[in-house]
Amino acid sequence: MTSRRQFMGQSAAAASALAFPLVGGAQPKTVKVGVLHPVTGALAYSGQQCREGVMMAIEDVNKAGGIKSLGGAKIEALLGDAQSTPQAGAAEVEKMNEAGVSAIVGAFASAICLATTQAAAKYNLPHVVDVGVADQIVERGLKNTFRFGPGYKKCAEVAVANLHVLNTSAGKPARTVMIIHEESLFGTGTANLLARELPGYGYEVKEIVKHANPTRDFNNIVLRMKQVNPDIVIPANYYNEYALLVRTMQQQKVTPKAIYSVLGGAASSYKFVKEFPEAANGIIDCNHWFNPRDKRSLELKKRVEAKGLFFSYEVFMAYTAMRLLADAIERAKSTDRAAIIDALNKSTFSDHIMPYGATQFVNGQNMGAQPLMTQVVKGDIKVIIPRDYREVEPIFPLKA
Repeated sequence: MTSRRQFMGQSAAAASALAFPLVGGAQPKTVKVGVLHPVTGALAYSGQQCREGVMMAIEDVNKAGGIKSLGGAKIEALLGDAQSTPQAGAAEVEKMNEAGVSAIVGAFASAICLATTQAAAKYNLPHVVDVGVADQIVERGLKNTFRFGPGYKKCAEVAVANLHVLNTSAGKPARTVMIIHEESLFGTGTANLLARELPGYGYEVKEIVKHANPTRDFNNIVLRMKQVNPDIVIPANYYNEYALLVRTMQQQKVTPKAIYSVLGGAASSYKFVKEFPEAANGIIDCNHWFNPRDKRSLELKKRVEAKGLFFSYEVFMAYTAMRLLADAIERAKSTDRAAIIDALNKSTFSDHIMPYGATQFVNGQNMGAQPLMTQVVKGDIKVIIPRDYREVEPIFPLKA
C-alpha cells in the first residue's frame, strides 16, 4: 500500500513535470486533480493507458494557458494507484481528499469506480468516470458522479439491435449464441443484459460461461464451445483474458460464424491486432470508439503512438474525461467542489473527438453517449455502424 508520504511525493513529481512558470508575475495557485487508476495488478495495462490519457489532456490544457478563468492556474495531477481492487481505490480517494483535490478522474474498472465514486461522495468530491460501464455507478443517486461514456445497458441494446440488422441482411445464418464473460461486475452485468436482450430478437442463448479474472487457460472453455457449436460467440472480458480466449479458439480451430463482442477488452484494440492479427481478423465489437471523421482523432492517435503506446479506448476515453472536467472548472471559475459539480451538471461540452455531440448529463449519465460498431479488417480497425461514421462495409458472417 502506498504511504501518504509516498503518495504526496509522487504527486509533487507529477506537478513539477506539469509546471509552467509565469513570466513577470506570481504563479497562480494550481488546481489539484486526483488521477486514479489501477496501474498495478491484473488491470495494470488498462490503468496505465488511462493514466496516460489523463496526463496528455492535462498537458494540453496547461500548454494552452491553464484554467483561464482562474488566472491561468495549471492543473496539478495527484496520482493514485487502485492496485486493481475496489478497496485500494477507495483508500486512495481518502488520501486524495486529505491532499485537497478539487475533483477526481478515474478509475477504469466498474467495480473500482463503484467504490471510488461512493468514497468520493462522502466529501462531495466531483468524480468523473472515464470508462467504468456498470450502470449502478450512475444509478445510486450520487450527486458527485458523472460518466461521459455509455454504460453497458446502452452498449448491449445497441449491440443486439445491430447484430440483428447484420444477421437479417445476410439471410439470418446465425441463430445460436454462447456468451463467455469474466466474473466481475462488468462481465457479469454485460452477460446478464445480453441474455435478456437476445431472445427478443430470435436468438437462442445456448450457454453462458463465467471465468475467473485473471484466467490463464481457456482450453476447457473452448472444448465446451466445440461441443455447443454456437453460431456466434460473444466475449465480455478484459484484455488479457479476451486475447487468450480468442487465441485458444484459433489454436483449437473453433470458427463460429462470428465473434461478436460487446465491450470486448481486446476486440477493438490495436495492440491485439498487431500482436495476433490472424486471431483478431474479422472480430466485430460494440465499444467506446472515437470519431474517425474528426482529424483531431488521428492527430491524438499519432501523438500516442509516438510515445510507443497503442491508441486504445482507455487512452481516448480518459483523455476526453479530463478535458470535460477542465471545461467544467473553467466555467465554474472556482476550485470549490460544489461549484464544479454545478458546472458539470450544466455541461454542454462538445470540444471532443467522440461521436457524442454536446454533453448533457441526467443523473450523472451523458445522454448523448453512443457506442460505435467496429470490425477488424485486413489488420486495421474500421467503423461499420452507424452509417454516418462507416469506413468499410461489414463482413458477416465470417464463416458461411
